[in-house]
Amino acid sequence: MTNPDITIKITDRNGETHEILAPTDMAMNLMEVVRSYELAPEGTIGICGGMAMCASCQCYVKSDHELPEMGIDEDLMLAEAFHVEDNSRLGCQIQITPEMDGLEVELAPES
Repeated sequence: MTNPDITIKITDRNGETHEILAPTDMAMNLMEVVRSYELAPEGTIGICGGMAMCASCQCYVKSDHELPEMGIDEDLMLAEAFHVEDNSRLGCQIQITPEMDGLEVELAPES
């Protein structure tokens, strides 16, 4: 059986990069992975619970991964968020799948 974990590099808001293992068999998203590894202080990420209703899990995608297309809710939320860049995505909308192996992201500054 193959290992269901993938490697992801996450740069936290202090500029420190963490190489972590993320499970692909638990239906987690990137925001949940950041929370489970405590890479952002409690209460500063995933405030809306992953509903694309806040931008606390905004991140910048640094690697050349093909991500799922942005949904309308994510698009509208990023239109209102601070510190938005061309490579901004909401972590709660990025599912952890085997295709995400090697993904590199940086957490956006707190608003």
